[in-house]
Amino acid sequence: MSHYILHRGERSAPRFGRLLLPLATAALALLTALPAQADGSQPDSVQANAAQQAARKPAAPADCALPGRTGWTDEGHDTDPAQFLRPDGKIRAAMLFVDFPDAPATESTTEDAAQLTPAADWLREASYGDARLSITPINRWMRMPQNANTYGFERGITFEQHELYVGQAVAAADPYVDFGDYDIVYVVPTKAAGAITFSPTYLFDPGTTGVVADGKRVKWAVTFGQDMWRWGFKVLSHETGHIFGLPDLYAFSGETHGYVGGWDVMGLISGASPRYSGWHSWKLGWIDDKEVACLDAAGQSTVKLSPIESKGGGTKLAVVRTGPTTAYVAEARRAEGLDSAACSSGVLIYKVDSAAQTGAGPMRVMDSTPGSTPGNGCLPLDDGAYQPGQSFTDAATGVRIDVLKANGGHTTVRVSRT
Repeated sequence: MSHYILHRGERSAPRFGRLLLPLATAALALLTALPAQADGSQPDSVQANAAQQAARKPAAPADCALPGRTGWTDEGHDTDPAQFLRPDGKIRAAMLFVDFPDAPATESTTEDAAQLTPAADWLREASYGDARLSITPINRWMRMPQNANTYGFERGITFEQHELYVGQAVAAADPYVDFGDYDIVYVVPTKAAGAITFSPTYLFDPGTTGVVADGKRVKWAVTFGQDMWRWGFKVLSHETGHIFGLPDLYAFSGETHGYVGGWDVMGLISGASPRYSGWHSWKLGWIDDKEVACLDAAGQSTVKLSPIESKGGGTKLAVVRTGPTTAYVAEARRAEGLDSAACSSGVLIYKVDSAAQTGAGPMRVMDSTPGSTPGNGCLPLDDGAYQPGQSFTDAATGVRIDVLKANGGHTTVRVSRT
């Protein structure tokens, strides 16, 4: 994983990379009365509120969308369209290949391109066909003006150093590329450049001139490092997710994959279920409001979920809002498509907090099997999908999510909030 979140003038150590930054109608079933007591009768408090709850209209999905923390990479739905690239339609990317005076290339550019370009098909499937990434490899080596070990990757690169690196790569390629034709620039170093260790994402600083070529400002770039040979093409999917405004789901401190395990490529890049979570797909516009069921106040609802791996139709998310910036989400996941290697199938339940910073747990998966020993290649949370008969409860917020049954490719859940 490789990206940085830095403001201009800051430095960070190269851990698993952080993003280098400058500075509906709800698809809900009818609300029902709260559960009966063991003898079948309703508590007095429920009887008193039954008419009010039954008369209450299902909430619109917009009522469960959360505001962002800063407008940068977070779980909010108010993603800044000027700062981040809209992940819809054709997205044009130029792939540049660079070598260095102290690390001349010996391999072909096609070998390096083959390591990353499959991400275009992966992204198309992940977005249900909405985001069509078109990568144009510029198949020649462009010589950078500095030695590879002078850019600061090994010491914890700063935003200024990273912008210099992007600018020099663009300048070297300018005679061969019309940058006015592209939305994203991918910079790929030769295998020989061991000092270019990791793969940060570059987002422009609106307060500076930045990098300009062919009359167009380069606003979004990813500079790949030697970790691309470990992570493969999904490192491009992860880093491009930052360009779309998504935060890191792995932890910058403590247990690296203790928040979401391998359930989203924004967490563990090589995870067993790497498809973008349903919340991210909704945030990015790949899941429509009509596919989201929202409960934003006390009440109860039964929702039939379609798996997020399938395209179109049905309800993909059941969301219970718990505060100004928090919500619980339930989505159905199964082992197919991009998630074919999933360690468990069922209902994934997680908490979202749009006030939490990237790398500090803005999304946290609830584990249906705490203390279990997952299978080979699986992290502790990877076998945590909930099965029929299981339930999740958060007493502090009054949220309860029961998985009722699974049939016909759908899973029925009951969500409630007291």
